[in-house]
Amino acid sequence: MGGMHEAEPAGKKMLVRVREFDVGRDLRAVEELERRCQVGLSGDQDDDAAVEDKGSAQKKKTRSSKKKGMSLYVEQIGDPFSRVRHAPDHVILVAEYGEEEEVVGVIKACTRMVSRGKKKKHSSKQQCQFVKVACLLGLRVSPSHRCRRHIARAMRANAMCDRQCTDRHIDCFATYYRRLGIATELVRRAESWCAARGAAYATMATTASNAASLSLFAGRFAYAPFRRPVFLGHPVHRHRARVPRAHRVLRLPPPLAAAAYAALLPPAAAEFLPADLPALLAHKLTLGTYLAVERGGGEDPSRPPSFAMLSVWDATRSLRLRVGGAPALLRASLAAARALDRHAPWLQVPSVPDIFRPFGTYLLYGVRMSGPEGPALLRSLCRHAHNVARKNPACAVLAADLGPEDPAAAAVPHWPRFSCDEDVWCIKKLAANGNADGDDKEDDDWTTSPPAGLLFVDPREF
Repeated sequence: MGGMHEAEPAGKKMLVRVREFDVGRDLRAVEELERRCQVGLSGDQDDDAAVEDKGSAQKKKTRSSKKKGMSLYVEQIGDPFSRVRHAPDHVILVAEYGEEEEVVGVIKACTRMVSRGKKKKHSSKQQCQFVKVACLLGLRVSPSHRCRRHIARAMRANAMCDRQCTDRHIDCFATYYRRLGIATELVRRAESWCAARGAAYATMATTASNAASLSLFAGRFAYAPFRRPVFLGHPVHRHRARVPRAHRVLRLPPPLAAAAYAALLPPAAAEFLPADLPALLAHKLTLGTYLAVERGGGEDPSRPPSFAMLSVWDATRSLRLRVGGAPALLRASLAAARALDRHAPWLQVPSVPDIFRPFGTYLLYGVRMSGPEGPALLRSLCRHAHNVARKNPACAVLAADLGPEDPAAAAVPHWPRFSCDEDVWCIKKLAANGNADGDDKEDDDWTTSPPAGLLFVDPREF
């Protein structure tokens, strides 16, 4: 899959070619591009980052801190296909620029079957519980052109700025370079690839403060803001969290966990629930599915009056996070707390790990609770997950993405500095496959439907 797109800056034709990613040829260039395109949670840019998505939340995906200037940067590591490989159909597209065929852009895409969370009351066809959705991830465009020959050519032409400072020429060239329509061409080709594979809708995720991303997707490609999940994070301390004796935590084997989720998360009541949930629960990076119940609660052990349930995903092998922009005083105070905890562990100081260097995270997904003691049981499960995470030196934060109206969001322990509500999921109906989900009513368009009761966030695409 490849194609040429012509851009004509300063009256001169420049060629941008989009093709499929080749591991042997492109891996090093894509890794360098990822490194140069880090964007903070709040949309703050680290280096001169270009348009990108949630992951974005790019996501590098980012989450903004409540304190101005602080951002959480998320870097993908390891397998470049890690966020899309689980899907039967997936692709990475790269954009090459100029005669030297330098890789200047990349985007990932996959198609998957997920639940819509809405019953088709007026459809004459058999109800379709799942719909094929395209997911666009990891859009990156190089913030600057590193080809010195082209920079020298621009300087000689004196077409964009004066000759007073070489750095100014490089900066101005970067601005010129980013206006070649590379991101537009990558998105257009990714959408075409997904539509050819039968996707009825295309989705992407970004942050509310990422004006460049929203301008591209919502403006140029007519994506509509759709859902607003909340990101909840909590640091992993050195000390073991206490689980009340009245609560019992059980680990469920994958087949039993899949059966439990089938009862708790019916497709008609949850959005974006993957059709391959049993495979997700049995994945090697799912460390376990845990159920919390009250000891001696209820006459029928198979039907406890209150319970909580969640699964834990090990993202330390695919993600590295880092907090940037923190004031020196905050850094010093947290370092002092860690030193005190090391030398006087009996004080049980809840010191925060060194979050200013790259660290890993465990993701909580499938978070459910029920009954009057559900919130307390869920908090106990989160403490248990904390105790699992503290055994891994690479894990410094527990995180979860939940729907804003989900009652579980209020029960999950989190720190405001590690949490935010800036995520924006956008959706678009692909014209070529508008009725691919068996939808024969225009008023049953998923893009305009109200939120379902539950929102499932797949940790494989974090």
